[in-house]
Order: sequence, then C-alpha cells, then structure tokens
Amino acid sequence: MVRDAIVALGDRVDIAAVSAEWEAAFRAPAWDAPPVWLYGDIHAGNLLLDDGRISAVIDFGDLAVGDHAVDLIVVWNLLSPDVRVVFRDAFEANNAPVDDAMWARGRGWALSGSLIALPYYWDTNPWQVEMSQCTLAALLVGGEQSA
Repeated sequence: MVRDAIVALGDRVDIAAVSAEWEAAFRAPAWDAPPVWLYGDIHAGNLLLDDGRISAVIDFGDLAVGDHAVDLIVVWNLLSPDVRVVFRDAFEANNAPVDDAMWARGRGWALSGSLIALPYYWDTNPWQVEMSQCTLAALLVGGEQSA
C-alpha cells in the first residue's frame, strides 16, 4: 500500500526521499518480542485536550497487538524535534528500550500512515492532507535516523 501511495502521489512528494525512508524502515530488524496492545491511529484528530493536556483518545478502529514501534508514530506526527529525545527517554523508562531498529520501524509506521492518507484524502479532507504533509516533513527534514 505504501509503494502504491508513492506512485499515486507522483510529484506531490519527494519520491526519492520517501522511498529511501520507507526502505530504511523496511530493512530494520523485525520486532522479536511478544506482541503488545497498540493503537495504530494516534494523531491530533483522535485526541481530546483538557487545559492543554491529552485527556482522551478517540476512534479505536485501529486497536491491535503487534510491534511496540507503532506507539512511536506520535514522535513525528505530534512532537517537535526538541521533544522527541525527551519522549524517547520517557518511553524507554516506562515501556521498553527504544533501540535504533525500533526507532526506524516507528518512523516507517508514521511514514506509511501519512503516505497512504495523502492520495486518499487529497481532494476531500484538507486538514488530513496538511497533517500528513507535516508528518512527512518531520520525518524527512534532517534525516534524523536516530534521536
């Protein structure tokens, strides 16, 4: 689906950059620990805030068990670069070590969601398109493969 989305987007994205990012994520070693519960659709549109803090997550259509790296999607679709390192440290302290392979897989999950959403919503949901483009920009600027 990701490669189909890249083709569908054509010159609306940097094909070489997103393809290289996808291949890097795809080559990362697989998750080899027991599967964990995860939520695969965490983004600003599925969060409720109360006084500037996340108070609820809505839209649970993407609950599953699998690779803990899915939980890292928020790093690129919600956090600024200076907060990413803080998040990684806090995630490691409360969940599991975030080695470079997990970080790369998390980048791949964030990339795939954005790329698949773009052609689907391009003409119908400008907010979703803007959010996906922001996530792509966060992933591609600086080529930050690790924190």
